[in-house]
Amino acid sequence: MNQFLKTLLFFFITSMAFAQPSEQQKLEQRKEQILNEIAEKKARLESEKKKEKSVLKQIDQQKGLIALRQKLLNTTAKQTRILSDNIYLTQLEMNKLNRELTVLKEDYEKMIVKSYKSRNEQSRVMFVLSSQNFLQAYKRIQYMKQYADFRKMQGEEIRTKQQKLEQAEQNLKTNKKEKEKVLVETEQEKKELEKEKQEQERLVKSIQKDKKQIAAEIDKKQKEAKQIDRQIKKIIVDEIAAANKRNAAKTGTTAPKAGTKEATKFVLSAEGKVSSDNFKANKGRLPWPVVNGNVSQYYGDQPHPVHKNLTVHNSGIEITTEAGASARAVFAGEVLQVQVISANNKAVYIQHGDFITVYLNLASVNVSKGQKVSIKQSIGRIHTDASGKAVIKFLVLQNTTTLNPTAWLNM
Repeated sequence: MNQFLKTLLFFFITSMAFAQPSEQQKLEQRKEQILNEIAEKKARLESEKKKEKSVLKQIDQQKGLIALRQKLLNTTAKQTRILSDNIYLTQLEMNKLNRELTVLKEDYEKMIVKSYKSRNEQSRVMFVLSSQNFLQAYKRIQYMKQYADFRKMQGEEIRTKQQKLEQAEQNLKTNKKEKEKVLVETEQEKKELEKEKQEQERLVKSIQKDKKQIAAEIDKKQKEAKQIDRQIKKIIVDEIAAANKRNAAKTGTTAPKAGTKEATKFVLSAEGKVSSDNFKANKGRLPWPVVNGNVSQYYGDQPHPVHKNLTVHNSGIEITTEAGASARAVFAGEVLQVQVISANNKAVYIQHGDFITVYLNLASVNVSKGQKVSIKQSIGRIHTDASGKAVIKFLVLQNTTTLNPTAWLNM
């Protein structure tokens, strides 16, 4: 391998070794964030145990804690892989430096031996004086000078490579020590995860006696949720009809007839189409409707967390957040409707072309119908129950069709 390729390989390995720590720092920050969330979740769980008689709410909190603990384990697993890569790359660099040092030392040793044999000053003078002409004598003097310079350069190169080798050895020790630390942390987190799972199992067993009562409670809540879904759909259908009627009056066209499939879709203006396209283009990148929180119930039909034979339906997702937290718009748009479901459950509908985002379980609202809102703008305060738990229900629809919000948010 020529010197250029050797140099290129060295810089590649070095860049790989130094590129990793930035990712390592990001993982450390993410781990710290997850640990903070776990601490917060634990505090809320303890509060729930003291304040709430319902074990279901404790199980819900425990489920979120287990999910966070699993995220932490995934993060430490990534750290371990990065540190293993660092160790491997450093070992490659050390092997390369050792091979180069061996060759350099051998060459240098031969050069020293040769110099020793010809160390006599008289022999060097005779070497010059025995030249056949002046040009040859000059070349021989230059040769001896270059030879001395080369010896000095080789000595410097050997010292430089020895320093690099010592630094690589230090990096290797550091990475190995860090890996051992992460492995210990991982084992500890696994033990904590197992304890939390056992606690969840204990909570589940403690409510088996109340299965009928719980099933009735679930059924009641599902009926309430379905009733709210019907109200949401009716409000949107009415708003679509009103919007299409206004658009028809402006353009001199005929609005779609009630009861037809077309009557359940917005007839978009040029501005509305731009808003719709922009919303669609940001699928998977929308901010969360709260600053901090975790998904406590996902979209669609899913088994109940305790009674697997019972199915619960969710037309959106539920996000558990901090007590007193505010809801915020996930994208710029116009307030389509503000609905009062109950004293502590208000809903805000925001239109983005033919897409609609809905924010439920708001204790208070600070926007009004027809108001333009910007992305991340506060639209109201989320209701906090007696246990200190605040949950927002968030929906995404295209016309009257509900969509899975997790596909739209930056998860």
